[in-house]
Amino acid sequence: MENISEVTEFILVGLTDALQLQVPLFMVFTLIYLITLVGNLGMILLILLDSRLHTPMYFLLSHLSLVDCVYSSAVTPKVMAGFLTGDKIISYNACAAQMFFFAAFVTVESFLLASMALDRHAAVCKPLRYTTTMTSAVCVLMVTASYACGLLQASVHVAFTFHLSFCRSNVVNHFFCDIPPLLALSCSNIYTNEIVLFVLAAFNIFFTLLVILSSYLFILVAILRMHSSEGQKKAFSTCGSHLTAVSIFYGTIAFMYLQPNSRHSMDTDKIASVFYMMIIPMLNPLVYSLRNKEVNSAFRKAVGKAKSSLGFVY
Repeated sequence: MENISEVTEFILVGLTDALQLQVPLFMVFTLIYLITLVGNLGMILLILLDSRLHTPMYFLLSHLSLVDCVYSSAVTPKVMAGFLTGDKIISYNACAAQMFFFAAFVTVESFLLASMALDRHAAVCKPLRYTTTMTSAVCVLMVTASYACGLLQASVHVAFTFHLSFCRSNVVNHFFCDIPPLLALSCSNIYTNEIVLFVLAAFNIFFTLLVILSSYLFILVAILRMHSSEGQKKAFSTCGSHLTAVSIFYGTIAFMYLQPNSRHSMDTDKIASVFYMMIIPMLNPLVYSLRNKEVNSAFRKAVGKAKSSLGFVY
């Protein structure tokens, strides 16, 4: 039998090898990451500090912001370091950890988006029973179930991927340890892995999308039945931001994981990955804040308090 050396580290190819693009890309990704952290952590802080935002919708939104911070932080700093220092080596264990946190929290995000759709359905379609339907216990149950699904599925992906033998190469044709490029390096039989990946990804996408689209179908019917144009405008405003975030997230995820391997192009996969890994976590707080009067009001109130405190100090 041929001797096979055990892989102890991987080399991430990254987005591009062009030297003239390393510094500009580092600056762009640093800006994106800073906006992501400031936007999402700011959203969490705003929701915690303003009692008017202590509602089910903002409770779910605070967890969405937390999830965006975590899975963006699992990948982006390593990408930035690669641009700046040229060090694209990642250890075996660090690669497994990166895959785990990414897979877990992307899955959590999909279930949180579905939970937010159910919340909007209850608010628009059954407003009189909203407080008894979306209780604190229900919200905690939704969030707990989302995290449980994410952690369980991530454990399955990591276990199935890292029991394989990697003997072809240790060069990962991606900028982070995602499942498809790692499967391409294995000399083991990956048929089971491909089935598991497709089934879990399809379940996450189609189940949560079914919940979201069904909820918004009922919401649309309820809005069209409203006699007040002001009520219609308010309902469209509160739901529009959520639908924007959902469209971008599911479009890129489906493109990445639901196409056959024969059609996979790593260059296009990398571009799609940049969207759901870095762009979406940055856009979510902007989308929800720019189109939300309550968040804008809470932000202005917080800024006013900060100015008053500074004026008192000086």
